[in-house]
Amino acid sequence: MALKLDLFLITLAVILSPVLSDLIFSKVDRRIDLTSQIVRISSTIRVENEGTDVVSEVLLIFPVEQAKYLSHIQATSNEGKGKAKGSAINFPVNVVYPKEMPPTLKFYSVSLPKGLNKGDGLTFDVFAVFTHLLSPFPETITQADVQFVLFLDTAYFLSPYTVKVQSLSLKLPEARIEFYTKLENTKIHGSEIKYGPYENAPPYSFALIRFHFENNQPFPVAQELVREIEVSHWGSVQITEHYNLVNGGAQNKGGFSRFDYQTRPFARGASAFSKLVAKLPPRTHSVYYRDEIGNISTSHLWGNLRKTDLEIEPRYPMFGGWRTSFTIGYSLPLQDFLFQDQGKRFLNISFGSPINEVVVDRLIVRVVLPEGSSDFSVSVPFSHKQRHEKKISHLDIDGRPVVVLEKENVVPEHNQHFQVYYKFNSISMLREPIMLIFGFFVLFVSCIIYMHSDMSISKSSPSYLAKLQWDEVQTVIQQVQNIINRCLTIHDKLDASLRDLSRTGDVQACKAARKAADASLKELSKELKSLLSFLQSAQQATQILPKVEELVAKERDLQERLVVKHMTVVDCYEKKFGGREIENRVASQQQRITTLRQEVDDLLEFIDEI
Repeated sequence: MALKLDLFLITLAVILSPVLSDLIFSKVDRRIDLTSQIVRISSTIRVENEGTDVVSEVLLIFPVEQAKYLSHIQATSNEGKGKAKGSAINFPVNVVYPKEMPPTLKFYSVSLPKGLNKGDGLTFDVFAVFTHLLSPFPETITQADVQFVLFLDTAYFLSPYTVKVQSLSLKLPEARIEFYTKLENTKIHGSEIKYGPYENAPPYSFALIRFHFENNQPFPVAQELVREIEVSHWGSVQITEHYNLVNGGAQNKGGFSRFDYQTRPFARGASAFSKLVAKLPPRTHSVYYRDEIGNISTSHLWGNLRKTDLEIEPRYPMFGGWRTSFTIGYSLPLQDFLFQDQGKRFLNISFGSPINEVVVDRLIVRVVLPEGSSDFSVSVPFSHKQRHEKKISHLDIDGRPVVVLEKENVVPEHNQHFQVYYKFNSISMLREPIMLIFGFFVLFVSCIIYMHSDMSISKSSPSYLAKLQWDEVQTVIQQVQNIINRCLTIHDKLDASLRDLSRTGDVQACKAARKAADASLKELSKELKSLLSFLQSAQQATQILPKVEELVAKERDLQERLVVKHMTVVDCYEKKFGGREIENRVASQQQRITTLRQEVDDLLEFIDEI
C-alpha cells in the first residue's frame, strides 16, 4: 500500500514539477512480467526532440517506494528492423537529482550516444528488474491453501515528458485472477491483461492499478550468499557457495503433514518448493552438496559439453517462512576461466548465484588469488562495494590476497561475467613444492640424527645416581616385606601347633614346633637387622624409613606375644587344666595378638602401595 500513498503524493507535486526539456515520448510500449517472484518491466520508448537545443540525455522516473526495490536497470538501442537491426548498444544509466523535483520520485538519466537535434528521434529499450514488489495477500496461509499476491503500479508510463501514445501489458503466472483494476481500453486474454492504447498523456500522468492473483511459483530468497572463488595455478578453480535460504512467500500457519504433501503435493503445498536447479558451467567436476549435519544425498547432476545442471533437494519441503542453510561446492578447469593479456592474468567468471530465479538480499563474492599475486584490479559491469583481505591457507607464508565484492538485491540478471586482473610470477609456483621438499629433507635428517644419537642419561649425573639409589632402596624394602611375610608364616605355624595340641594332646610335638620357630625367627631377625642398617644410611629412604621401622617393631611385639601365648598354653596342658580355664588365661594376649596382626597387615599394604 506504500506505492498507493506514493502515487498520491506524486499528484500533489505535479503542479510544482517543471518541464525539463522539449523532449516527448511519441510511443511507449510497456510489458510487465509477473510470472515469478521477480518483477521484470520491459519498455520500448520512442523519444523525439521538438525543441531547438541538442539533448543528450533522457530522464526516467520511478516512485521512491518502488525504486528502493530496483535491482537492475538497463537501456539499449532499438534501431532498425529484422536484418537491418544491428547489435544492441548499452546506454549508461545513472541516478540524478534534478532541482525542484518531488522527493517522492527518483530520477535516472540515460546518456545517449549522440545528441538529438531538433526533429531527431531515437528508439531504445529500458529493462528494469524489481524484487519484493509482489506482496503475499493474505500474508499467512495453511498447507492446503494456494498463494495469492498483490501488485500495484500505474497504467500510465510515469514520465517527465508528454507521452503521445502508450500501451501496457501484464503477464501473470495463472489465469486465476481475484481482482484487477478496469480502466478504459482494458482487455484480458487468459493470464494476460492489456491496457491502452492511451494518447496524449501529459507529464507525470498516472492511473493506479491493482492486481490480486494466484502465484504458486517458488519464492526462494537467499538472505545471504557467500561465494568463494579460489584460483589455483595447478589446474582448477574451486568454488564454494554458502546459502542462507528462506521461502519469501506467504508464511505457513498451522500444522504440516508430510503424508498429505507426498500424496498430493500440488494440492497440499502448492506454494512450497522441494527442489532447486543450479546452472553450472560446462565441465564442472567434484561437485558436493551438504549442510551443517553432513552430506545431502538427494541431489542429481547431469551435463554435456554446453552446460551442467545440478538439482538439489533440501531435507524438507520449503513452505513460506521456512529457512535452510546449505553449501554447494564444485571445481572448474582453470584453462576455461583464466587468461593472459598484456602481461597480466585475469579471471573471467560469473558473478551471481547459479540457482534459477533466486533473489539474493546480500551477496559476498570472495576471489582468493594465489599467494604472490600483486597489482590486482577488478572489472564488474554494475555498481558494487569492494575491499581487500588476506587468507592464510596450507603452506602459505604471507597469505593469499582476497578480493571481496559485495552487492545487495541481486537477481539472475546480475549473473554476468566479471574480471579480476593481477600479476603473478610463474617462479612463485615453485614456492610450495620447494617448501615440501625442504620439509621432508629436514624430517629425514632429524630422523637420521635421532637414530644415531645416544639419548641415555649420563651415569655420572646426580639424577642418574639418585635413580640408582632409589632402585636399591626399593629392592631392600621388598626384601623387608618378604622377611616379614615369612615371619607371619611362622606365626601361623605356631598357631597351627596349638590347634594340633588341643586335638591330640601331644605336648612334646608342640614344644618341638616352638623350638623350630624360635630358630627360624632368630635367623630372619639377623637378616632384617642388616637391611634396616642400609635403609637408615640411605638418603632416598628418609621418607619411608619410619613406616618400615614401625612395621618391624610391631612384628617383634607380635612375635613375643605369640611365644608367651604358646608357652602359657603348653604349661596349662602339662598341669591338666581345662579348656575354658586355658582360654581365660590367654584371652588378653589373644586380643592384643589379633590387633597387632591387623596393624602389621595394614603397614605391609601401605608400604606396598608406596
